[in-house]
Amino acid sequence: MVPFALSGIASFALAGVILLVADAPDAWLWTCLSGLLLGIPGLLTMIRHDAHRRRRRALSHPEFSVTAES
Repeated sequence: MVPFALSGIASFALAGVILLVADAPDAWLWTCLSGLLLGIPGLLTMIRHDAHRRRRRALSHPEFSVTAES
């Protein structure tokens, strides 16, 4: 799910830059900004969820190894 969140955040950022250059209405720029800012907590939540899922899987399936992320 993390790649989807990153692509959504990047899409909002790219759309915001394009709209800023195109002199679009302010409401569209605010929409891009809010999508960008609301995507960050969602991304952090997904990263945390994935870490917990890996730990739970390691406990229930010993053959599954958990490696440290850098």
